[in-house]
Amino acid sequence: MANADLAPAPEDELDGQLRKGRLGVIGIVFFVVAAAAPLVGMTGAVPVAIVAGNGAGVPGAYLLVGITLIIFSVGYAAMSSKVTNTGAFFAYVGRGLGIAPGVGSAFVSLVAYLAIQLAIFGFFGAVAGAKLDEQFGLSWNWYVWSLIAWALVLGLSLFSVDVGAKVLGVLMILEVASLVVLSIAIFAKDTPEGIDWGASFAPNNILVGGFAGSAGIALAFAFASFIGFEATAIYGEESKDPKRTVPRATYVAVSLITVLFAVASLAIVTGLGASTVIDRVVEISTVGDVPLTDPAAVVFTLADDYVGNWLGDVMSWLVISSLFAGLLAFQNSASRYFFAMGRGGVLPRMLDRTNKLGAPFVASIVTSVISAAVIIFFAVTDKDPVLNLFFWFSGLAVVAIVLVEALVCLAIIAFFRRDHGDKRVWNTLIAPVLAFVGLVIGLYLLMSRFGVLAGTAKEGEDPTLVAWSLNTTGWVLVLLPFVLFIIGTVIGALRASTENRDSIEDLVT
Repeated sequence: MANADLAPAPEDELDGQLRKGRLGVIGIVFFVVAAAAPLVGMTGAVPVAIVAGNGAGVPGAYLLVGITLIIFSVGYAAMSSKVTNTGAFFAYVGRGLGIAPGVGSAFVSLVAYLAIQLAIFGFFGAVAGAKLDEQFGLSWNWYVWSLIAWALVLGLSLFSVDVGAKVLGVLMILEVASLVVLSIAIFAKDTPEGIDWGASFAPNNILVGGFAGSAGIALAFAFASFIGFEATAIYGEESKDPKRTVPRATYVAVSLITVLFAVASLAIVTGLGASTVIDRVVEISTVGDVPLTDPAAVVFTLADDYVGNWLGDVMSWLVISSLFAGLLAFQNSASRYFFAMGRGGVLPRMLDRTNKLGAPFVASIVTSVISAAVIIFFAVTDKDPVLNLFFWFSGLAVVAIVLVEALVCLAIIAFFRRDHGDKRVWNTLIAPVLAFVGLVIGLYLLMSRFGVLAGTAKEGEDPTLVAWSLNTTGWVLVLLPFVLFIIGTVIGALRASTENRDSIEDLVT
């Protein structure tokens, strides 16, 4: 992949333009896999999905969702050969369905990336605070660590995009390597029951309990774990040969995330025993009388047992670096959406300003100001960084992203029905239709099990048993993406009917 080398910035680029030719396939993949934060998913989402979901069938759930998103990537890659725009999703929706729904999807996408970054800020503050207190006796509040990370992320986002790619590359390689080492060690040693392929990948075990039951919960967590993969097209304007780089990066990123999650979760199931995995996860993660209070202990315990205490210690630090990598990745995503919306005249024009390094510095500062304001609000109101900031905003983000992905499928179908330049029926019709069906099912699962995902279940109801068990906060969060889409569509229609039409059309070209 020679084209993945990071190139020097052209000297003649003008302010207001993102630097072209800075990223190749590998650089984009670093951003995308870092956003997926595989080590965080293994230590946080997988243990919960095992207990509340389909037990040993969790690896199959990740594989099924991964296949759905690979099919989605077929049409996504075909569209990327026609549209190169840092607005990505909403540029695609705009070209396929029209400017108004394109702007509507832009608002949803922007809020999704702001929300997931805020969620990670909360989790980072809690995890870093606990670890540094344990190791060095630094008993600082969670928000202090969150704001330290905030300052570092803002600083890095103001450099050229390839600087961020290099930082993310190092962090991503370390966390992926730790999961690979653990998985190989488990598969190579005597385990309670050996590798039970059927328990994890047989359709009846993946879908045990049906979509309305335990399988639906596991699939919802799996969809949540993939958030960020779609960011490949965001870097199209800054990549080398975007018509080739973006499709390749998309396939590589989605395939890598799918294999990594499926294999690593299979290692967890194998290490604990397929028939006893639920009981063992509950046992290991229980603090006091509350199960799943410390889900990360599951992976760390396996590392201690199958490799050595050193790996458990290393992984506990790598969780922090994984979270930081996610913060930087989503800072770049959100700021580039602000940049594109400013350039298109939907938001204030000043957002399209770039510095001499080609970074969208005004958009990055705006992104950081919003993040800081929310962090400070949650600190002042004494909200929990995990139970509130992390769970609420991560649940909101994944519903928003899957909604826009479904819209992109429709846009791809509509676009290629008008533009007959691509004659491949599988790429332009069949794959987008199949992906749309899978994503709509995923959206239903996410919304109906939002009480489990976001911790917003109605008081007195068990969200693992009762679908749509949501309190007021839960309903606000789950419906917000749809409300934003409607508001954005109206704004897009109004802006497109004024003298701003020429500028707003830049959003979708």
